[in-house]
Amino acid sequence: MKILVTGGSGFIGTSLVEVLLARGHAVFNLDVTAPLDTRQAGQFIPCDIMDAALLNRRFQELQPDAVIHLAARADVAEGGSVEVAYAVNITGTRNLLAAVKGTPSVARAIITSTQYVCRPGHTPANDEDFNPHTLYGESKVLAERATRAAGLPCVWTIIRPTTVWGPWHFRYRDTLFRMMRRGLYVHPSGHQCVQGFGYAKNVARQLESILLSEAAKVHQQVLYIGDGHIRLLDWVNAFSRALRGPEVVIVPRLLLQTGARFGDVFQAVTGRSFPLYSARFRNMTDDYLVPMERTLALLGAPVISLEEGVRETVDWLQAHPGD
Repeated sequence: MKILVTGGSGFIGTSLVEVLLARGHAVFNLDVTAPLDTRQAGQFIPCDIMDAALLNRRFQELQPDAVIHLAARADVAEGGSVEVAYAVNITGTRNLLAAVKGTPSVARAIITSTQYVCRPGHTPANDEDFNPHTLYGESKVLAERATRAAGLPCVWTIIRPTTVWGPWHFRYRDTLFRMMRRGLYVHPSGHQCVQGFGYAKNVARQLESILLSEAAKVHQQVLYIGDGHIRLLDWVNAFSRALRGPEVVIVPRLLLQTGARFGDVFQAVTGRSFPLYSARFRNMTDDYLVPMERTLALLGAPVISLEEGVRETVDWLQAHPGD
């Protein structure tokens, strides 16, 4: 297939382009920045999805068979207007939908949302039962609604990735994995939360499978993307063993909670970051369960195991150690 990927220079996009090329597809990466992996320079086509005219021109030039829309602002910011702070997620997605609608060659489209359209603890009654708790989540709710209202003539699917990890995730490299290597990461005692995780190359294979699936099974569907649910502690221990040898240190939950509150005050007073704060503490302690049964039944179990994914990620970390 001729597959156009927006945001293919990002973390997930880099693994997606790699997998699609290995599977024999022709891939076009539309992004505002050059690829993280320089070996993918041949797939890169500069394009800002906020520039509707340029985006439409790229579509007409390339005439893709399928589109995977990843381009987005994905950090979680607080305060301000969602329409301003996350305009690329809203206006950019509307521009993308218009370009798809105006290009008859496009037979399949995947639009990326997020699990954050529903806060932890909220199990959606249906695909349009939203309960976001961040501006990022709100922006993706608007993107989903725009997709449903666009009247696309092709087969389209909305995906909601869970926590995706793997090579080229520089934020994890420079924070979590760096702390693990130095023996500074500690984990709270008590209830060990369960969350959805997805290795990036497994996610890439899932996206390809959606494009190749029978149309009736994926058209107008919302699919949570990832490998399934595991304990956060099992995930961090897999990395700790690979990076250092021993598993992570468990400390009393109340001690970490107190440290998180101090971090909140420190950041508010100084404007500087602190390793632990309340939102990060909640990420370490709160379950985040999403309905993945439909996805796994349709697309099957992940091909790459947790242990293999950790090995590949650690190999990448060794080749890209950072500062």
